[in-house]
Amino acid sequence: MAIGRRIGQLAGNRLGYGFFTLGKLFALATIPVSLVVYLWRLMPGACRRYTLTNSRLTIQLGLTAKNGPFIGLGDFDTIEVAVLPGQDWLHAGDLVFMHDGKEIFRLRGVSRPGAFRQVCLKARNALILGQQVCKQQTAVAAASA
Repeated sequence: MAIGRRIGQLAGNRLGYGFFTLGKLFALATIPVSLVVYLWRLMPGACRRYTLTNSRLTIQLGLTAKNGPFIGLGDFDTIEVAVLPGQDWLHAGDLVFMHDGKEIFRLRGVSRPGAFRQVCLKARNALILGQQVCKQQTAVAAASA
């Protein structure tokens, strides 16, 4: 959320001496606002989760985790991490799924986006390699029949 990124920008301020920085003072001062933003994201209508399966990545919405938008693991070439201002301090970022250099899907506000990017790429590679093995086995079985 924009207000969360703004708090991240304020808290990321390193002006000061040693441990005592202006950013840490802002972080302490904005704790009530941060709690409201956190609790707001837990509301039934605002709750959002990202689920990775063996074939796709899905955004689940609400407390009942209704399936929302999704992308198949074979539908993208690369994943880029876009860190918006304020997300760096929060260790968050957006994952941008690309196909032929065009953005086709975006996950917003992913915690530890580098690690989740690696997991998504490994799942994609496993799916593609599994499909290739199945094709090879089918071709061998057809040739021997």
